[in-house]
Amino acid sequence: MQFIDRATVAVKAGDGGDGMVAFRREKYVPAGGPSGGNGGKGGSAILVADANLQTLLDFQFKRLYAAEPGAKGGPSNKTGRSGNDALIRVPCGTIVFDADTEEFLGDLTEPGQQLCVAKGGANGLGNAHFLSNRNRAPEKMTLGKPGEERRLQLELKLIAEVGIIGLPNAGKSTLISALSSARPKVANYPFTTLVPNLGVVRRPSGDGVVFADIPGLIEGAHEGVGLGYEFLRHIERTRLLVHLVDGSEPDPVASYEAIQAELSAYDRGLPDKLQIVALNKVDAIAPEELADKQQALQAASGGEVLMLSAVTQLGCDRLLRQVFASLEHLKADSEIADPARQSSPNALIPTPGLPLSQ
Repeated sequence: MQFIDRATVAVKAGDGGDGMVAFRREKYVPAGGPSGGNGGKGGSAILVADANLQTLLDFQFKRLYAAEPGAKGGPSNKTGRSGNDALIRVPCGTIVFDADTEEFLGDLTEPGQQLCVAKGGANGLGNAHFLSNRNRAPEKMTLGKPGEERRLQLELKLIAEVGIIGLPNAGKSTLISALSSARPKVANYPFTTLVPNLGVVRRPSGDGVVFADIPGLIEGAHEGVGLGYEFLRHIERTRLLVHLVDGSEPDPVASYEAIQAELSAYDRGLPDKLQIVALNKVDAIAPEELADKQQALQAASGGEVLMLSAVTQLGCDRLLRQVFASLEHLKADSEIADPARQSSPNALIPTPGLPLSQ
């Protein structure tokens, strides 16, 4: 499946139906009178969030969506049929802007959530509507109003609770495949992953946590270098970041600081997100060298650094327990909304009954 997270489409609401001028001509109705009915209302263009969609790929092939116009009014006071709405399905997490004015129109995050982006035209009125004591035989009617037209800019921000970040070839895809049933492409060269990958990890309670592997972050990503700029916005919705550092690199601290600098440059709240820092590929490092790298990384991050091998799954259980505990902590914090409680972005939250050093 091709991953498309931006699209521009045009929407056209239906025009309202015209009213009708008509008079009764039935036998035994001597007075007659106006009987022209009103037109029908035009259909609206409505975006609907669909949990079964993952990308904006469909909008690459169809760029115009139009609702039905209302039907014209009929004789004998018959109202024209209203036009059907155009229901346009988009993935959950789609943000909608007016492509011409850049006005923010809405953010569709929940399945079934709807957003009217173009309102259908009002119906015209038939001459029966204008009957009065002063005018017993009106010949007046009104035309239906045109429906709204708009060009929309759609942007998809993935909805995931946990984002896995790190330099290319840090082992992000290997980790998400070890934690979940996701099977992204894994190879021993940078930029193997060209699109974000999603994986669902089950909690002990039975509900799932969505992880997202964010590809392409390198130095200068916030300025458009590499792939990172295209996917940095997908981190904005995450509640927690797992920062994966390649332990086989000569200087893991430089790798860590490069990603931190990109998050700060991009901003939009990313530097303030809670992070769990993990040193990956520890199975390929000598014990004495590993201890030095862990200590240096802990000094740079200001918090505990987990030891991990995504290939052998060493430390994955420890990481998951920490992730689940951190998410519960964040949930409790959001419910309590205590402004006096300030957590360090890199401070790990102790798991009950489990020392941080394990």
